[in-house]
Amino acid sequence: MRTATRETVVHDVFHRPQKPDATAARELSALRRSRRAGLTERAGCERPDQVPWNTRAFPVLAALAPVMTSLEGEITYPGDPMCLYHALSVVVDSALKSVRITADDGEDVPFTDLCPDWRCPPSKERRLTARHGPRLTDAEAGTPDGAVFDPRVWDEPARERLRELSRRLRPKVFLVSTVSPGHRYALEMARLVKEELPDCLVVFGGRHMDESMRYSPAGRTLVLQYSSTLRAIEEGRAEPVVDFLVSGEGYFALDLLMKAIALAMDLDRTRAQVHDVVGMLSLLGAAGLRLPGNSLLCARDGATVHAFPIKGGKYDLAELPSPYQGFAIRSRFPVFPLPDGRPARTAHLTVTNACPYHCDFCSESALVVGGLKRFGAAPAEAALERVCEYVSYGAEAVFFDDSIFWSGTFRAIREFCEALRAARTATGPEDLPERCRRWITGDGDWQRLRALRFGCQVTADLLTTLHGEDEVHQMLAALREAGCTYLYMGIESMSSQVMDHVHKNIRRVADLPWKKKVRTALTRIREAGIPVGSSVLFGLEGETRETIQETVEEVGRLVDDGLVMLASPNILTYHPATRITREHGMQDRLDYHSPDVENRPPYIYFEEAFPGVVSRRLSEDDIWFIHESTAKRWGTIRNSAEPEFP
Repeated sequence: MRTATRETVVHDVFHRPQKPDATAARELSALRRSRRAGLTERAGCERPDQVPWNTRAFPVLAALAPVMTSLEGEITYPGDPMCLYHALSVVVDSALKSVRITADDGEDVPFTDLCPDWRCPPSKERRLTARHGPRLTDAEAGTPDGAVFDPRVWDEPARERLRELSRRLRPKVFLVSTVSPGHRYALEMARLVKEELPDCLVVFGGRHMDESMRYSPAGRTLVLQYSSTLRAIEEGRAEPVVDFLVSGEGYFALDLLMKAIALAMDLDRTRAQVHDVVGMLSLLGAAGLRLPGNSLLCARDGATVHAFPIKGGKYDLAELPSPYQGFAIRSRFPVFPLPDGRPARTAHLTVTNACPYHCDFCSESALVVGGLKRFGAAPAEAALERVCEYVSYGAEAVFFDDSIFWSGTFRAIREFCEALRAARTATGPEDLPERCRRWITGDGDWQRLRALRFGCQVTADLLTTLHGEDEVHQMLAALREAGCTYLYMGIESMSSQVMDHVHKNIRRVADLPWKKKVRTALTRIREAGIPVGSSVLFGLEGETRETIQETVEEVGRLVDDGLVMLASPNILTYHPATRITREHGMQDRLDYHSPDVENRPPYIYFEEAFPGVVSRRLSEDDIWFIHESTAKRWGTIRNSAEPEFP
């Protein structure tokens, strides 16, 4: 990790408290009036509110970089790209609010002249019929959903689909969300789009940016990890195909960037140049625009990097626009089977943004993410409204993606479960909270709500040493009565030699070692009548061939005893900002940029595993052993292939 050596210009307009500059505010207002007048004239209209949408809209393509090159043996469920949907939630909301410019000055809408071509959300009919597969159908044109590229694997057919999408849509902006193992493919995706459309602006965001790029206010410097996009480009290890990068709480920063791009783009909508966008960002900040949260927005302009650190007020996670507002629910999770055997249409929901534990291997820890945020005011009712919204969109099940459900707070869990149980047994609208009534209107909505099931994640500690046995049984009963039909628990390892290094084994009791703690927790869940899936992580500190064998056998016994319905083996992959990466001396060795890294067996059998970035505690022979021994001992309970769904 080091500070950037190329020329870096830090713009403090969104970081340090300061009064708006009156001259900048007048300049911004005059610019907006001039641009609206120009649009009105181009369209042959008398007033700005008469300007047709096709005169204002510019196309945008958004993508989630995959982490796989082959479906063979991969551990994955066909979930929706929620990190992308969350990142887009604020800017999509801004675009939907900006479909019409008002007759007078137009400054009451987020996008005051040009606007991303997201003029409407998917129709209810489209939501109820959406499936996995290619988008950009006629029914999806003009919706955020219609401009998403979400490949499951990165192979030649995916490359050709991206080329075809680029030619067909001709986006002015290409937005890419990526985690570290997908970064090399994100770079190739950017290169392919630039080859087709050299003037298209490429924006990178996602967990890899969050972990590898930050701002140090003490020295007013940009701090870059070895694996960061900017440093890889600077050192010639990656092609200069990325124009903007967003890290941190980027919902608001991306919205800001898209507004600056819209204002910097010529009214003929041919292109916006990085230099002009940087100028617009500076003008917006000087004029007094302020954003919530903490984030970092960087721009590459030739040999110069412009850094815009953003430090704003706190916000309630529930106040963010719904991530599904612009997108149909496409997930089908087989752990939620319908009466006819089909997997239920499953929405993803998050009520907290990070894990309260500090495990040294995990990139979801609040220490890595930058703090724990959650649904704040009236959290149970706010979460219930979001559930009802998703039910109205066609959700038949909901999986809560929180690292630990409601951060493990029993009171919050009980309050939400009671609210959901009451809603599922409601006899009419008058029995629902007022904020939920607008979502549950037709017979289909009511049928899905009453039959709704959900799943969430828990820990062994949460169900054993952190709470009394009676309290645990009461909480599990509340989950079941509210419709919970699936729990997921990270076992990680069954070896005390390994788990002594893991923070989620937080309360260590002499007569309840980790192995017994896991079995006790799973037994209590089974007594509540809720099926359990589990994950196991090989390669943690203290791992040896003996501890691997111990874990494989002990998890096999859990399978034999019917305590888990699914067990997913995983290999520790180093992430840029985790403590174990630093302690293992891998921080300046992570190659997440080279395009020619061969992803071969046995690595392809494990999600996110690539040569050179997996645990130094494992040899390739160990990884082969893990693959073969778990397949043999765990049998069909091992989750080792993506199911096919219609």
